[in-house]
Amino acid sequence: MKELKRTPIYPEYAELGAKTIDFGGWDMPVQFSGIKQEHEATRSKAGLFDVSHMGEILVSGQHSEAFLQSMVTNDVSKLAPGKIHYTIMCNENGGTIDDFLIYMLKEDEYLLVVNAANTQKDFDWLNEHNTYAAEDVKIVNVSDDYALLALQGPKAEKVLQSITDTNLSLIKFFHFDQPVYFTGIDTGALVSRTGYTGEDGFEIYIESAKARDLWKLILKSGAEEGVEPVGLGARDTLRFEANLPLYGQELSSDITPIEAGLKFAVKVDKQADFIGKDVLQKQVEDGTERKLVGLEMIDKGIPRNSYTVYSDGEAIGVVTSGTQAPTLQKNIGLALIKTPYTEVGTEVTIQVRKRELKAVVIPTPFLKKG
Repeated sequence: MKELKRTPIYPEYAELGAKTIDFGGWDMPVQFSGIKQEHEATRSKAGLFDVSHMGEILVSGQHSEAFLQSMVTNDVSKLAPGKIHYTIMCNENGGTIDDFLIYMLKEDEYLLVVNAANTQKDFDWLNEHNTYAAEDVKIVNVSDDYALLALQGPKAEKVLQSITDTNLSLIKFFHFDQPVYFTGIDTGALVSRTGYTGEDGFEIYIESAKARDLWKLILKSGAEEGVEPVGLGARDTLRFEANLPLYGQELSSDITPIEAGLKFAVKVDKQADFIGKDVLQKQVEDGTERKLVGLEMIDKGIPRNSYTVYSDGEAIGVVTSGTQAPTLQKNIGLALIKTPYTEVGTEVTIQVRKRELKAVVIPTPFLKKG
């Protein structure tokens, strides 16, 4: 049996009462105090997440912008140092290889922050399609160099500001600053105003050897404000309420970003060709045969991933994610269904074990902040 990988924060888990699971080959905490409590703490105060399992790939060289333009859906030419894009990398059929953030570190240098389970696949895909000379486009997997912590919630800025002299209010949404130094830690970090919860907050990239010090510092400094460590369970319910896609569920090699409602990150009008552009352009212009929608249960039951959605006995799609949303106290789901059935207010049924339960199409995102 292959040994699970561990993040630099792993030694802290036991002391904090974490329950860990195998998550894509990583030994990660699914919860500390409990999923609902951690969810509520993040929505009302602030939650601290260890997401050091995420992958980081550095793309640099004089043709790095042109190369990335050919690989991703968003318009990399619109980036500037200190700015971040959400983007998607597609296959020839428009299906999703991965969705990730691109940080423009400086001229001709970009950091791609990719989904943990896709790191090697993304790295191989990029190299496979790199037709430039090695000195013109260099692709390096730098995942081992970074630990990544996320502090999310309405009190995130107040807590983080108490341990740094950098004015965090100047870091705007989808921007970052570096180096940012924290009390008693002699290594600078990259701090971005990004996250995966639907709340305000920050993601902090720091040298792996300093990650435990920063983790403990944030928990200690944020104790009075109610900061709690948060596991993958609440991370999933938080992102779900905010309608943020999860690779392998709302996105996959068979699901395009247009079908998933991510047209904002697909710039089919950019001059550069990118893999899958023809298919995605046709979907933008002509529409898609299926779409991702929100569902709310009418009957008692919870829609789960892979449950079949029906209309008048006809299978019309499948649930991609579902839960009892802790903030909303409703049983809701996301489902990829045939376009004629996607109007808000349309009633459908969902096969929940041996029963067909009624549900209705509702607007997304489920949770609207600010």
